[in-house]
Amino acid sequence: MRIKSHFEMNYRFRNGIFVFSVVLFVYSLFIYFFKTTNDSKLSFALDIEHQSYIDSLKCVATQEKESKRWLKPFNPNFISDYKGYVLGLSPEHLERLRSYRAKGQWVNSPAEFKKVTLIPDSLLIQIAPLFKFPIFKNVQKRTQNSVLSFDQKKELNTVTSETLITELKIPDFIAERIVKYRKGIGGFVSDTQLEDIHGLYTRQRTSILSHYTVKQSPLKKRIVLSGASVKDLMKVPYIDFESAIRIRDYQKANGNIKDFKELEKIGEFHFEKIDKIALYLTIK
Repeated sequence: MRIKSHFEMNYRFRNGIFVFSVVLFVYSLFIYFFKTTNDSKLSFALDIEHQSYIDSLKCVATQEKESKRWLKPFNPNFISDYKGYVLGLSPEHLERLRSYRAKGQWVNSPAEFKKVTLIPDSLLIQIAPLFKFPIFKNVQKRTQNSVLSFDQKKELNTVTSETLITELKIPDFIAERIVKYRKGIGGFVSDTQLEDIHGLYTRQRTSILSHYTVKQSPLKKRIVLSGASVKDLMKVPYIDFESAIRIRDYQKANGNIKDFKELEKIGEFHFEKIDKIALYLTIK
């Protein structure tokens, strides 16, 4: 009689175990990949959420920094287009302010700012605490009997745009234009050259010259007009290359110029320009 092994099983039972093993294996694979996919999605979602949080913090920090920048006190006489936009001013408000400033006028109080720009009270209440008005130095009013002498006046060639703005209330863009023009011609030779500054009113020029004058001319030696070369003539601020050639050709054809009025015959020199040219030239 053959003894039956405990490990022996019929083929149906073996097939059942095999099928169960396959199902268990497939199920394990499914669980593994499903978990991995979910973890990946969760990780990606967490990364997006984390990055969004960081971006929001950066945005808040930028806004706070920008707010602090514009919350600093400022002079309402000088407002750029961008600053006006940030403050809530319309282009019309800015245009009224700039037209007012172009006349040489200054805004010295919130009430005056409102009167000039016509901004609503609600906006004025918000931005008025930020206004920082300049403190002008008192310019002594002098009568004709107390006009400054030449020695008492200061050097026109060294006055800064800041001084012209604060002490004489010259508009900022005009003051900067004066200094730029002075630098461009190598310094003023005569007080009359202030007449060349575009936009400088007579009263403003008079105010400047009542306190400043040319004491030290940058011109060491005048150029002799007779026989002057094109290169020499171009050293004069009012004579360009073409004008220098015309002067040279005129003297070659008609002889040396004996009077500055002869320059009128060249065609492009009017008497006011000739007077300025004469500051740099001499006739022998």
